[in-house]
Amino acid sequence: MTRSAILDEAMQTASLVGLGGLSIGQLAETTEMSKSGLFAHFRSKEQLQLQVLERTRERFTDVVIRPALSAPRGIARVRRTFDGWLGWADDVLNGGCIFVAASVELDDQPGALRDALVRSELDWLELLATVAGTAVSEGEFRDDLDVEQFAYEEHGVMLVHHHASRLLHDPRAADRTRRAFDSLVAAARGPG
Repeated sequence: MTRSAILDEAMQTASLVGLGGLSIGQLAETTEMSKSGLFAHFRSKEQLQLQVLERTRERFTDVVIRPALSAPRGIARVRRTFDGWLGWADDVLNGGCIFVAASVELDDQPGALRDALVRSELDWLELLATVAGTAVSEGEFRDDLDVEQFAYEEHGVMLVHHHASRLLHDPRAADRTRRAFDSLVAAARGPG
């Protein structure tokens, strides 16, 4: 089994049990590899977790970011970014978005894993703000839009979607999420 395939399996497992619940022993069972073979790849649970987080970031880039950036600049790109994240959170990982789950799991735990997660989250917020900025520069969002605030609110909609769909199993989560996002976009467009 290739390293990428091992990390993909570990990513799916972590989406179900959290990064803290991921272990070399558990991964050995799901991959049908020996613990010693996996230990040779990762050397420690923390290294496994860090590499899973990095692999998740790579997959997120492939599944969400690259397709979004191929959309036309402006609202189309804003929507494509949002829709890509919804697909990521609902369809790509069996247990939902690792970044969202890990943010709760690691929020008060200093260390390399938390630092890597914080970098990923800050990069995501920056991307959301940049994409909103393209809609401003294209004249599709109002000129005075605070793109960082837009990114903050868009991210909030994403987080509440994860909570409503994963924890509460609310059958209206997707509809409510889309309506909240559409309201955010309408407000960014301004009157008329």
